Amino acid sequence: MSYIEDLQNKIKKIEQGGNEKYHQKNKEKGKLFVRERLRLLFDDNINIEDAFFANCLDDTLPSDGVVTGIGQINGQSVCVMANDSTVKAGSWGKRTVEKMIRIQETAEKLEIPMLYLIDSAGARITDQIEMFPGRRGAGRIFHNQIKLSGRVPQICLLFGPSAAGGAYIPAFCDIVVMVDGNASMYLGSPRMAEMVIGEKVSLEEMGGAKMHCSVSGCGDVLVQTEQEAIQFARRYLQYFPANFREKPAHIEAKTTKKLEASIEEIIPKNQNTPFNMYDLIDRLIDEDSFCEIKKKFAPEIITGLARMNGKAIGIIANQPKVKGGVLFPDSADKAAKFIQLCDAFNISLLFLMDIPGFMIGTRVEQAGIIRHGAKMLAMMSEATVPKISVVVRKAYGAGLYAMAGPAFDPDCCIALPTAQIAVMGPEAAVNAVYANKIAELSDDEKRAFIKQKQDEYKADIDIYRLASEMVIDTVIEPNKLREELTARFNVYESKQVVFTERKHGVYPV
Repeated sequence: MSYIEDLQNKIKKIEQGGNEKYHQKNKEKGKLFVRERLRLLFDDNINIEDAFFANCLDDTLPSDGVVTGIGQINGQSVCVMANDSTVKAGSWGKRTVEKMIRIQETAEKLEIPMLYLIDSAGARITDQIEMFPGRRGAGRIFHNQIKLSGRVPQICLLFGPSAAGGAYIPAFCDIVVMVDGNASMYLGSPRMAEMVIGEKVSLEEMGGAKMHCSVSGCGDVLVQTEQEAIQFARRYLQYFPANFREKPAHIEAKTTKKLEASIEEIIPKNQNTPFNMYDLIDRLIDEDSFCEIKKKFAPEIITGLARMNGKAIGIIANQPKVKGGVLFPDSADKAAKFIQLCDAFNISLLFLMDIPGFMIGTRVEQAGIIRHGAKMLAMMSEATVPKISVVVRKAYGAGLYAMAGPAFDPDCCIALPTAQIAVMGPEAAVNAVYANKIAELSDDEKRAFIKQKQDEYKADIDIYRLASEMVIDTVIEPNKLREELTARFNVYESKQVVFTERKHGVYPV
């Protein structure tokens, strides 16, 4: 056999991955082979693969269980690391870790996005001294992720387990896409939980995809298949530049979705009548451009990427149909992370307000709502990208502040004619001020007195009075809102602001 044939045979064997029985097992679970995942992810397969021959002297560890390299997505070069779960369940050895560290270093040098395709049982206990504690041990992976954060987009596609310390890879990514039924992440497995703390729990309860995407918030997007996860990643990257120095690309503009009812017709005049904020979003953005993040987590606030006249924007919108649009600790966290993500990569922000304020009561106070709310305010205030806030209906109390109210340097604060801005709504305000007097009145007197005081209160917070005092910048006809937003975002695109001079803030995390 010539050396060329020998090389070709070695390449073929490594490309096949682990034992056939592990390939078959994955197929039964609906899981693709790592190299098939990469073929679907990239425009034209992986262009450059690094350390292909890692651990090649051991026939049982082809590429040491991870593929690392560079390919193109939508014409943009990206770095990737992808576990091969047919090789020791995708576990990490010394060379696995070194490969992962090196591709992160490449992403940093080239300033291009970094993708993590995770399907791993975690560290190989037999190799722990070589791969766990040292300066280029597994901890370095997380250190690099923290350095890359906000520098280049980092995306995690979770196809299988991400166990123990490995669970911090998705935790440090900008976005985590989880495949229902197969993806999981946890610091301790159900078996370990039973052994150590006596808790009997299922894998789904402990760290399943549904749980993380709806309860913990560690997952951002729940999908049913690996193909869906890969398509989401390709779409998501279209909204982002390669790194923090660049701006997102503009694409060809589209009109809004063709809908019968106008914006004016869908917004109820009664502040307490719920309406679906998605209906307003559909009438503002380019058709089929909404890419929602954390849809199943804290749905009382909507966060997502979209396009307006071809330009990428981030939307933060209260959802009156869920819990009245009130902010809770989870919704504040959700908004804070999304605002920070958009600001890091120069994506303009649109705030759509219909908010009664933050939730009150013992339960949320014990959950730290003040701390979580302060986090949202900090991220919103620090964002230096173009920011436009729209008061759709109500903006009460600290809800006005959290949603980029006038005091927080939005480039513009727009109100619709239906808007109300106040410390609290008329009903609550009259009750708070006149409760004792109301209690002394007869039923007929009460109704007349309450109506009189509510009318006086409404006159005091009349939106044209606030416009006259320049609290808001303009009042717009609902059906002209998209036109106004498009014009303003175009003008504000050249905005250059340094928030303040310091090392970093001390955040209420």
